[in-house]
Amino acid sequence: MLHDFAERTALVTGASSGIGRATALLVAQRGGRVVATGRNQAALEVLEDEASGADGHLTRFPGDLTDPGFRERLVEFATAAGGASGLDLLVNAAGIIGSGSTEATTLESFDHMMDINVRSLFDLTRRALPALEAAKGAIVNVSSVTGTRAFPGVLSYCVSKAAVDQMTRCMALDLAPKGVRVNAVNPGVVRTNLHRAGGMDEDTYAAFLERSADTHPLGRPGEPEEVAELIAFLGSARAGWITGECVAIDGGRAQTCAR
Repeated sequence: MLHDFAERTALVTGASSGIGRATALLVAQRGGRVVATGRNQAALEVLEDEASGADGHLTRFPGDLTDPGFRERLVEFATAAGGASGLDLLVNAAGIIGSGSTEATTLESFDHMMDINVRSLFDLTRRALPALEAAKGAIVNVSSVTGTRAFPGVLSYCVSKAAVDQMTRCMALDLAPKGVRVNAVNPGVVRTNLHRAGGMDEDTYAAFLERSADTHPLGRPGEPEEVAELIAFLGSARAGWITGECVAIDGGRAQTCAR
């Protein structure tokens, strides 16, 4: 068992489900002190129980990241959890998806997407910087294949993830002199609750996953644990000379033309 995060503290957003949940659990299993946040308190309680046998320690801190007051309290809590060592890793995994073409996307829905996927991520990161700089820590943002490739019918989501990619690169340059690394992961379709939470019914989602066998060259959608492994690597000292990268983990999806 790797112990990359022994005596290290991580803050993981979006930890009540999907990639964020898998990442929070993996970092705790590898010895980290994890502060796991999300809006679903019941799901975080289950996660905390599941992590109780890990080599590290996981503490839940539920709340809404669109609330500036909560973002401030969250960073204060995570920094206190890290003690004198500061905050070693910030994983920005929280996010939403929604459908809508250029014509069908309202200004309100566009603003909502950008608020959660971009603005909240930026402000939380900004607030966490003093602790991350003290620890010479790392940031990993969860982006998407839609950050690098255009897809029809999901305009605001594609724009938000492209913004996350560019923010990752800009932050990496700004923070490198301070010893803080910033990278992103760009998953393809992964079996999570993201699309159902974005409005897909069960039949549509099942068909969407089935079609992933054709749209992803490796013939299947991904699993949250696979993405969590990459996030953990990028957040660990083993990736100490990697910054400013947006790393595809998509079964080859970004290599294909629209189909």
